[in-house]
Amino acid sequence: MEIETFGKPHQVKPPYIKEVPKFDLETYIANYKGKTRFDRLYLIGTSSIPLSSEALKSAITEAKQGKDVSRYNAAVSALREISPDEPNATPDLSWIDRTSKQVKAETDRLETELKGYKNNLIKESIRMGYDDLGQHYHRLGDLPSSIRSFAKMRDYCTTPSHIVIMNLRLINVSVDQKNWLAVQTNVQRLRNPGQRLQESDKLTAKLSAAMALALLESGNFKHAAEEFIETDPRMVQAKLDDPNDEEAYNEVITPNDIAVYGGLCALASMSRKDLQRRVLDNHRFRSYLELEPHIRRAISFFVSSKFSSCLAILESYKPDYLLDLHLHHHLLELYAQIRNKAIQQYFIPFSSVTLASLADAFNTEEHAIESELISMIKSGNLDARIDLVDRLLLARTVDERAKAHENAIATSKKYGRKAHLRILRMEALGSNLDVKPEKRPAGSGNSAGIAVEDLMEERGMGNGSLGSFVGKPGLRSGGAIR
Repeated sequence: MEIETFGKPHQVKPPYIKEVPKFDLETYIANYKGKTRFDRLYLIGTSSIPLSSEALKSAITEAKQGKDVSRYNAAVSALREISPDEPNATPDLSWIDRTSKQVKAETDRLETELKGYKNNLIKESIRMGYDDLGQHYHRLGDLPSSIRSFAKMRDYCTTPSHIVIMNLRLINVSVDQKNWLAVQTNVQRLRNPGQRLQESDKLTAKLSAAMALALLESGNFKHAAEEFIETDPRMVQAKLDDPNDEEAYNEVITPNDIAVYGGLCALASMSRKDLQRRVLDNHRFRSYLELEPHIRRAISFFVSSKFSSCLAILESYKPDYLLDLHLHHHLLELYAQIRNKAIQQYFIPFSSVTLASLADAFNTEEHAIESELISMIKSGNLDARIDLVDRLLLARTVDERAKAHENAIATSKKYGRKAHLRILRMEALGSNLDVKPEKRPAGSGNSAGIAVEDLMEERGMGNGSLGSFVGKPGLRSGGAIR
């Protein structure tokens, strides 16, 4: 994988990927609708050398079908840097001026209508006015204003379906805003058992997908995998029947994305046993894996300990995943975790293995695998040692006999101490000694009483004799220990 980064070191620039991805751009982008189409086209255009011009021209066309002037300007500027001679690299000033006027007129109209609804004090009309205004701001790319408008709908929602609509709107805008905490919060509101909504049963796939996406973007791969693999398969059927079906979620994520994201997160965070039981044998997730058979093959190879074949499949699709809107930030970390797990699983049956055979098994150079092993050992991911003289990876051996002796000695000492303290307590009670606890601050625990052995341990008298115990100042027969 060859990646180049242009610009100064302090500037955050997306990488330019030289490899040609496996997908066809037109077919790939046809799976999406809404603002995510532009976002994905823009990412591909600013990241992939082979597809940069085509993707940016498609992004410009997509932007001109909407009313977000800022996105249009961004796409034109990016195309002008790559292909300044392209006709689309010159801004269409007449379209910009016309669209800006239309946007201002539409905004004024919606705000005026909302004021009228508020004067009439009709809750349903006010709710719909906020809904229309929020969608309008969302189309313009003014996400903070859109969030505020949708949030104000809450006081005017009168039915469970209104609550569902409001939270779905907030989820979609929060995804575009990359506010993943807000996404999780609104999903939990619809999942709250105390406010179970009948309408939300139809949205289980959307809620699981949105929650999983938020967890993935937050770097919580294990919980993201659990959400992805439990996503209701009705989203797959909705895509096959009608991509515009209300149960489809193409404005955020597609079933193909769920298969890829879920498969990679599971590979990075689950054991081979869990991969077999919870992923491959999961009838719910199987519908998604059928859309991306290479992910299923990679998981099957990993479960069968064919790690080189698994990693080869993932490596062949790396250019595609580096161009994915939600995956490209986390791909290198995911791949590193999967590779570390593969090395750990490969080494488990051996007490020692040569670095050369390990490099052959993972299709890499010996010095490269050596660097990986050193990094894994330093981070605690691999409990082993490297013999640089004989070029061996050695498992750490434990002297079971010495360990058993240490455990036996520790157990005997613990038993002896407990026995001594209990005998001491029995003799104290037999001498009519009353042991009272010291006064403790309120809320520091149970002040009604304390075991004698615990008190002795606190005062450092656990190893003494009864004689030394009785001879302490403040002790009298029938009295109390102070």
